[in-house]
Amino acid sequence: MRKRNPAATATVFLALIIAFLFVFEISLSSIFRLSSAPTEGKIRRLTFGEQRRGKAKQVISCDRSHKKYDLCSITGATVVDPATSTFFLVDPTISGPGSIVEKIKPYPRKWENFPMQRIKELTITSGPLGPECEVQHNSPAIVFSAGGYTGNVFHDFNDGFIPLFITINSIYKNQDVVLVVSKARDWWLNRYKNLLHVFSSHPIVTLDNDTSTHCFPSATLGLMSYGFMALMPNSSQTLLHFRGLLDKAFGHHGQYSIFNPPPKSDSPPRLVFMSRSKGIGREILNQDEAVKVAKEIGFDVILFEPTGKISLQQAYGLINSSHAMVGMHGAALTHSLFLRPGSAFMQVMPLGIDWVGKMCFGEPARAIGIQYIEYKIKVEESSLVEKYDKNDMVIKDPASFQGRNWSSDVMKIYLKEQNVKLDLVRFRDYLMETYSKAKTFMEKMG
Repeated sequence: MRKRNPAATATVFLALIIAFLFVFEISLSSIFRLSSAPTEGKIRRLTFGEQRRGKAKQVISCDRSHKKYDLCSITGATVVDPATSTFFLVDPTISGPGSIVEKIKPYPRKWENFPMQRIKELTITSGPLGPECEVQHNSPAIVFSAGGYTGNVFHDFNDGFIPLFITINSIYKNQDVVLVVSKARDWWLNRYKNLLHVFSSHPIVTLDNDTSTHCFPSATLGLMSYGFMALMPNSSQTLLHFRGLLDKAFGHHGQYSIFNPPPKSDSPPRLVFMSRSKGIGREILNQDEAVKVAKEIGFDVILFEPTGKISLQQAYGLINSSHAMVGMHGAALTHSLFLRPGSAFMQVMPLGIDWVGKMCFGEPARAIGIQYIEYKIKVEESSLVEKYDKNDMVIKDPASFQGRNWSSDVMKIYLKEQNVKLDLVRFRDYLMETYSKAKTFMEKMG
């Protein structure tokens, strides 16, 4: 038997020890390198302090590719000076070489000159250094204007609250935000305070009245818009979700009043008949007779003309507790958003309003789940036949007359000059259809 060489054995053993230590060092090094590396696929939002220390790239960017709106963002600590309507990067030295200056009018009707002339332009800049911060916020800012057509209830929602809903859910979903508003007049703040509070729990920063500088971790200037009373295509958020937000804002605030008593258990279906003021166009000239027909059919009719004296809580309480609505095309039909899904809604469509009526109120009603009925008037029901010959294109073919130009002159003819005298025999048939739908809804939902 051959004896082992002690020297060779020692050499092999020493080599094994060295190899083990080498592999162990590599393993430890790898472990330490992995533990100090960022986790792949996970993005962590940096704190306000980290951004100020320069650990996050601060960027000013503007998207001007959309027909209806511009959208600018500051993805970093921001200070706003209301005195100059200017938004500054807190630390512009890390935003890149050169000073960045952008201008924006944060109102989603940029294709239309008339309202945009009434929108204050805001400035976004990376230099020079902004003023010292006086009011610190921990939530990002959404900046928009309540100017333009604000004051018309349709535009209040179409150009304001629906775009605000879209923007928040697209950029800051499930996050708290601070609303920074230009042209936020007292009447607007008071009328919509409950709705504004649903969007944000923070006090509103009003650029025109505030004298303090405000700091935010980031800011978005402008609102996203996708058409008449429309939400983003293919979005998980629908107009029904927006209506839920309205219910949260305006529901359960003492909704019953003298003009809106609670319905009795044995009451007939309640119909809200929307009335228009005289002298503004699209008046139903035989409204009293039409209301009488509705009562004969079996409706409990409430004649309702929205005014500034009636709060949105009262209007919501009346309409949300009713079973049907009938009204002439006009801004007041924006209140159809207050109808419950499943209730009935009939829009009276004067001449020349087909596509506008469908887009503004018909399609939104269907999106909410309302049973929508359209009463298109005949030529003989329009007061325009007293001014224009029946063979005039204004009467004979409004679509061709309008072309693609919904100009102020066209709007004046169809929206201002036109009144309607309903064919009550024909109108009765439509009311009976509305009654049938409303009664079925009442029996099911109360």
